[in-house]
Formats: sequence, structure tokens, C-alpha cells
Amino acid sequence: MVEDIADPRRTEPPYVAPERAMLERWLEFHRTTLVLKCEGLDDASRKSRPVHSSKLSLHGLLRHMAEVERNWFRRTLLGEPDAPPIWYDPAVEDSELVPLDDADWDADLVAWHQECEHSRAAAAGRTLDDTGRRDGEPCSLRWIYVHMIEEYARHNGHADLIREMVDGAVGW
Repeated sequence: MVEDIADPRRTEPPYVAPERAMLERWLEFHRTTLVLKCEGLDDASRKSRPVHSSKLSLHGLLRHMAEVERNWFRRTLLGEPDAPPIWYDPAVEDSELVPLDDADWDADLVAWHQECEHSRAAAAGRTLDDTGRRDGEPCSLRWIYVHMIEEYARHNGHADLIREMVDGAVGW
């Protein structure tokens, strides 16, 4: 069995907690997991795409999740449809993922942290039943939290495999 990643920045939520606390703790758990999967590597390793048929890399996943944070919390919850993309170019599919030739890990990590902080602030004064708009339909903060947990968990699975292929490191 693969061992847990032991790091004081990441703790699994308790088995029993109020709904909002549970959702927020799981989202933080998965945010931290993604960063931990990227640590301890050089730039070339973080940018590496070991599955040649895929555009996914650890660095690209971090950029993608910053864009996802912006999309759900700024555009959907706060109703800022014109919030500009960070790296994504709507004319170029997957442009937050590739190319990464000139990408700066430290600057991109700061941008991701800032986007996560903005997301936390956007949600802080709202209830789980408060809504923003997505595709012209109401979308609750609860739905956004559940989706964000799902999105991070899915991409953390990708990060697990990428990291194992890059340097053999395992752990969830």
C-alpha cells in the first residue's frame, strides 16, 4: 500500500465535521496535495510530460488549477465574467498547460497562491446556498466547493502518475 505524504501543511479532515468545514478542509487538503506533488523537483522535471500523448505536466497542472480557481470563484461566484485569464488564451486550446518553455515556476506558484487566496476571500462572506451564475443558471457555493474538490482530486491522480514517472516518488 502506498503511504500517505507526511507534511505538516496537509492534514486529512476529521471524519465528522459541519458541512462547510468539511468542504473547505477537503479543498485545502487537495490544494496542498498538488503543491506537495510538485516540490523537490527541478524546473525541467516539473515541466516534463512523461505521457507523450498528453499535455499534462506538474507545472501545467498548477497553472490549470489557478485558471480553474479564477473561473469558479471570480467569474461564477462573484459574477466577474470579464476577469482576464492568467495564462489561458481562448484562441489556443490548453494554452495554460503548454507551452511552458518560458514559464517561471516561482512566479506561477505565487500566482496560484494568490488565486487560491482570492477564492477563499470570495467564499468567506457567503453561505453554501448563495449562488453565482454559470451558463445563465444559478450555481451554489456548495456546488462550486464539491466541483473544486473533484477537480483537484482528479488532477492530483494525474500528478501522482506524472510524479512517479518523473522520479519514482509515490504517496498520496
